[in-house]
Amino acid sequence: MTPWEQLGLAIGHATDHDGATGCSVIRGISAPFRCSAALLGRASGTRELATCDADHLVDRTDAFLRTGGSAYGLDAAAGVMRWMEERGRGFPVGGGVVPIVPTAVIFDLAPLGRFEARPTADMAYVACDQASATLIAEGSVGAGAGALVGKAVGPSAAMKGGVGIGVGIGVAESGGELAAAFAVVNAFGDVRDDEGRIIAGARDGREGFLDAVRSLRGQDAPAAFALMASVRRNTTLVSVAVSTPLTKAQLSPLARVTTAARHHRITRCGTSFDGDVLFAASRLNTIPGFAAADELPLARIEAVAGAAVERDRARCGDRTRSRWHSRRGRHPRLIRSRDSSVSLLLRDLRWALH
Repeated sequence: MTPWEQLGLAIGHATDHDGATGCSVIRGISAPFRCSAALLGRASGTRELATCDADHLVDRTDAFLRTGGSAYGLDAAAGVMRWMEERGRGFPVGGGVVPIVPTAVIFDLAPLGRFEARPTADMAYVACDQASATLIAEGSVGAGAGALVGKAVGPSAAMKGGVGIGVGIGVAESGGELAAAFAVVNAFGDVRDDEGRIIAGARDGREGFLDAVRSLRGQDAPAAFALMASVRRNTTLVSVAVSTPLTKAQLSPLARVTTAARHHRITRCGTSFDGDVLFAASRLNTIPGFAAADELPLARIEAVAGAAVERDRARCGDRTRSRWHSRRGRHPRLIRSRDSSVSLLLRDLRWALH
């Protein structure tokens, strides 16, 4: 059984390659889940984010939608709601159900595709219908189709962004802990590996990286930086799910604390030009073989979740080594959760629990 199957979640994509946009759905395989969110940027675009608040009446979520198209893309959530309603899944009300689908967007209206190309409700329906917990595409697919990274000095030096997944595990006497993360990286800053090396970001024109942080705080910062519209259109969207069933009041600080992993992997992030949102989720009930809510300290759960978030950013960076203008003709790599590469991934993340 894959990590996503154990967590009860499936991921699906729909992509408009010509328009360089798309959407990605994370939904419960057969049941709802619980979630909270941390809003980290000043340039976010969201829908139904209030349902993630600890004091909101609704205590369940049916799916997340991550979509391109900026605020136009928010309309695509209707497709996820339609898919859920057809199956009787949603918050029960008098005459039926109302699916709960928190949605967040990235700005991808330029420069890769056509401004008028936006994800539609039909695309979101397809992504929801085709969602899988065993075969998950990463790279320039779904909500990451039009994403870029390293935009600090403009699009001409940027690289292709995209989507990535990561997993963290931990072992305790009372039971294990599992966390899985999904990220859409459309970042202002550079993506770094666990050694702090830049693996995707602004290029220096000499087959190397510019190092956006160093450039922007030095004398060689572009004089026209404040006027560059391209640097004000950035978003990294992260969803992390844990195996321990938590309340929304517990998931809320988990979402906030896990943002530290984002700052470790992307430099810089959470700026005035970012619309970053991090969602934390858990199943409603304890998973056999994993710890219950009262059997693990929250600090351990946070460590495992942070490891998963760091890995999803690194995996996205590993898949962004082409220049942004080389988008066409590339295909996402499909990752089977039982591949040896994922086994190594799980092994490498155990350090977070020590």
